Amino acid sequence: MKAAVFLGKHQLEIQNQEVPVPGIGEILIKVKACGICGTDQHIFHGQPGSAEVVPPTILGHEFSGEVVSVGEKVKGLQQGDRVSIDPNIYCGICSYCRNGKKHLCENLEALGVTRNGGMAEYCVVPAANCYKVPNSISFEEASLIEPLGCVIHGIEQIKIQPGSSVLVIGGGFIGQLMLQMTKMYGANPVVISEPDETKHSLLYDYGADQVVSPLSGTFDDWVSQTGGFDIVIECVGRKETMEQAVKASQKGAQILFFGVAAPDTKISISPFEVFAKELKISGSFINPDTHEKAISLIAQGKIRVNRSISHTFQLDEIPDAMVNYPRMHVTKGVIVYE
Repeated sequence: MKAAVFLGKHQLEIQNQEVPVPGIGEILIKVKACGICGTDQHIFHGQPGSAEVVPPTILGHEFSGEVVSVGEKVKGLQQGDRVSIDPNIYCGICSYCRNGKKHLCENLEALGVTRNGGMAEYCVVPAANCYKVPNSISFEEASLIEPLGCVIHGIEQIKIQPGSSVLVIGGGFIGQLMLQMTKMYGANPVVISEPDETKHSLLYDYGADQVVSPLSGTFDDWVSQTGGFDIVIECVGRKETMEQAVKASQKGAQILFFGVAAPDTKISISPFEVFAKELKISGSFINPDTHEKAISLIAQGKIRVNRSISHTFQLDEIPDAMVNYPRMHVTKGVIVYE
């Protein structure tokens, strides 16, 4: 089989490897689609936070496929089943796993990060991480269930009331999912801050009440005119946008830091402002127990992901694509397999 193998910083090579064999409690899937996540870019470029990846590793943690064979003691799955993969593997014995916070597992592993993932024609996956998807969901859509699950977990960290005013900072793929989720909960208005004007029409199509460019005028003046927001969701992970999130919050607001910042990023926040506004600031990490919810939302057509796929790639194209990705204006890229 062909596989995109990460060999070290800026080194990704297409290799021919033996098709893996599923062990006890595992299945072998033929990969049909694999999303390219910002985490894959971080790993490829050797950015801080990717040290847990030990080469050689097959990347790709957002993927879907078809069951080819099952190992011993696997129940409920059989050859031909269409599945989406939750890549996160928990130890089940640490204090976090035993106290309802398994996503904070001290021994967390993940397909495509610490184990071989979906940037290959075949992948061995624990049966517990496989979720059947209906025929109404394409494999491309099924590969994007994992990031939607992460967004659902993020939304669960805040409380959205019908009529809550929301600012989403960043209108890329994650921002587009956040937009749809907040509208589904009845938020109004939902405003998106996105500098790339080529994305604005899609954001309006997804239900945005207003799309603004943070590059036009001064952000502080614009926030002063709005009076601030009940909820601010930051989906970029940069110092300036995280500080903007605090500035854009009104009294009693909730702030969700969802964008993944580099580990050494520091921001300036006034503790007095947090006190005087009685702000609630939350983080969100991965996707515990949200995969089935994400499948349901896509199957019902309540969350749309297809139009967010701006680029599709063949596996052989991935080494060059990973190099050029930042310059390709990708909203969401997906590897497709025949």
